[in-house]
Amino acid sequence: MAKISPVSIKYMIHAKFEAIGPVEKPDVIGALFGQTEGLLGSELEIRELQKSGKIGRIEVETESVGSKTNGKIQIPTALDQNETSLIAAAIETIDRVGPTEATIEVERIEDVRGNKRDYIIERAKKLLGGIEGSQSSREISDTLRVVSRTSKVQTYGDDKLPCGDISGEEVIVVEGRADVMNLLENRVDNVICMNGTKLPKSIIELSKGKKIILFADGDRGGKLIAKNVIENANIESVAFAPDGKEVEELSGKEILASLRKKIPAEEFMSSAGRSSTRSRFVRTSVKKEESVEEKEVEKEVKKKELDKDKLYDALNKVEGSKKVYFFDDELNVLKTATLTKAAYSLEKEKGVSVVAVDGKATPVIVKAAEKSGVQIVAAKNFVDTSSEGVEFVSF
Repeated sequence: MAKISPVSIKYMIHAKFEAIGPVEKPDVIGALFGQTEGLLGSELEIRELQKSGKIGRIEVETESVGSKTNGKIQIPTALDQNETSLIAAAIETIDRVGPTEATIEVERIEDVRGNKRDYIIERAKKLLGGIEGSQSSREISDTLRVVSRTSKVQTYGDDKLPCGDISGEEVIVVEGRADVMNLLENRVDNVICMNGTKLPKSIIELSKGKKIILFADGDRGGKLIAKNVIENANIESVAFAPDGKEVEELSGKEILASLRKKIPAEEFMSSAGRSSTRSRFVRTSVKKEESVEEKEVEKEVKKKELDKDKLYDALNKVEGSKKVYFFDDELNVLKTATLTKAAYSLEKEKGVSVVAVDGKATPVIVKAAEKSGVQIVAAKNFVDTSSEGVEFVSF
C-alpha cells in the first residue's frame, strides 16, 4: 500500500542513534517499524500511522566512524502532543539496528507550527507596512474630531471671541479658547469664551439679551473670575469644574455633571460674602460700563493697543515650548526664559508688553509683570488673577 503524506504536520521528533557496526538507512527504518510494533497498541504503530498519514516520511542520515555508525532520525507527525511524546519514548527502547547493537536518544520534539506562526507574524508585518495610504481607526477618529470641532468654532463681536452656536436663549461663558474647544468636542455648542480673565464688552452686551451660565475652573482663580464677571455682567447662574480641575481637561460626563450642579449667581455671591442682586446690576450697569470705558480710554493713551489676531498667532509659537516668552508691543520676541527664572529675567528686560507662559502663571511672575508695566500676561492657567494692572489671557 502506498504511503499517504500527512495532511498537516504538527511536530517533528529529532533523534540520534549510534550502532556498534555498519548499518544502512533501511536497517534503521526497519528497526523503527519492527521493534516498536505492539508496544503501544495497534492505534499507535508507526507503520499504520504512516499509512494513514499521521506520520510523514521518516528521514535518516548515517555516518560511518571507524567500525561504528552514527546518524540522525527525523520523524514528522500530525498527532497531538501526548501521542507524539509516546512515539518518541517508544523509539528509545530500540536496542538493535540490523545485525548490530544500537542506542537511540531523542534530542527534542519541535513544534513545527511555531515556526509557521513566526513566519506568519513577520510576513504580516511586512505586508502591513506595505499597505499604501492606510490609516488606523484611531487616527481617522482623531482627525475627524479635530476637523469637526475646528469647523464649529466661530467668532463673536468686536473682540472676536471664539464661540460655538450661541443663537439660542442660553449661553455658557468660559475663560479661554481651550475651554470652548473642549466643550465643542463634547457636543456642548452654546459656548463662548472671554479670551482671558478680563470681561470683554461683547460678553456684557450679550448678557443683556440672553441667559448666561458662567462655567469656571474649580480652583481659587476660577472663583475670583466668577466674582469679577458676576459684578460686571448679567449672569443667570454659575457652574464650576470639580475641585482642582480645569474646564479644558474635563470629560463629557464631567462637563454635564458640573453644569447640572449650577447655582444662581446671587447664591454664589452670597456664599462668597457679598450681595449681588439682579436689580442692583440693572441700576448700576450703566455706571459700571462707563467706568470700564473710562479705564479703557486711559489705557489706550498709556499703552499701544495690541492686535488680538497677531497675539494669538504669537501664542501658538509659545505652546509646547515649556518656556516663558517676552514680547514687545509689536509682538516681536525679546527674550525667552525658563519658568523658574522668568520673574528675575523680566525685571532686567525693558519694553516688555506681553509675557506668555507655556504653563501656569505663578503669583511671582504676575507680580513681576505688574511691576515691569507689562500689558498682558498669557498662560495656560493662573493661580491668582486679582491684579488690576495686568490683563490676563488664557490660551
